[in-house]
Amino acid sequence: MYAAILNKKLVLAINEAEEVNSGFKKLNQDYYTCPSCRKRMILIISEEKLPFFKHFYQVKGTGEKEEHYQSKQLLCTALKANGINAEVEVPLFDQQLRADVLVENKLAFEVQCAPLSEKEFNHRHSLYEKLSIKDIWIVGKRHYLKNKINCSKEIFLRYSSHWHWYYLEINPFSCVITLKYNILRAALSSEISYEIKQFSLDEKGIAKLFTFVPANKQNIKSSSIKDQKIYLQKQLTQKSKLGLEVAALLYQLHSSIEDIPDELFLELRGPKEKSPIITYLQKKLDDSKNHLA
Repeated sequence: MYAAILNKKLVLAINEAEEVNSGFKKLNQDYYTCPSCRKRMILIISEEKLPFFKHFYQVKGTGEKEEHYQSKQLLCTALKANGINAEVEVPLFDQQLRADVLVENKLAFEVQCAPLSEKEFNHRHSLYEKLSIKDIWIVGKRHYLKNKINCSKEIFLRYSSHWHWYYLEINPFSCVITLKYNILRAALSSEISYEIKQFSLDEKGIAKLFTFVPANKQNIKSSSIKDQKIYLQKQLTQKSKLGLEVAALLYQLHSSIEDIPDELFLELRGPKEKSPIITYLQKKLDDSKNHLA
């Protein structure tokens, strides 16, 4: 759509874009509305097409392609509105890679709404590393983080000094970015705890996201000793990878589950860190071997 209502007057996208490019106004600082339905619209400035207006809110259930497209457009628009040089769908590395949103050849935002294998993720991540571009992954509804974490979600985790392990989710239909931070994992199982902060997917929200520093760490709930012991016993019975590793250590130490200190079952860890119980048993085994040497 090439026209919208601003202050009760009809304005053209091409004229509004000229004012933005000339520095007379910031991108989407004004509140545009649709001439037909009166809902909010945003101005999209593209190098490939003439400037146009697009509805800010979309109907739910329009699929991953629309979720992906709308997320990229809103994210890029919000970045530009903050005076940041950002572009959508930028080809890199001789067309081997295409950044969803690229910021000054230093930072790439990847919006992942469709399924993604760990192999493909590692390939794209390694290409960004070769280009010295930091890749930040923001996931769509399919990959939202709940109360457990697995390998398919673990790849999207990032770490910062303020947020520690964190995870970013986007919802273009309600125009929200959700930050899940200070993510911690139970001693043995895939259960996780985290804190949540939401930001509007617009100029102000993006600015707040980039400058957000948590005031104080909240008390993160941990799984009970009983639950973790039941989980471990199940892994031993099923002879899972974790169960076999613990069983081998217990066998060499001539020990059982009951010999493991209870406090270790309450200890939380980073989502990618080894279980504190594995670490404890391995250290105990190493110490016994050194004592005999």
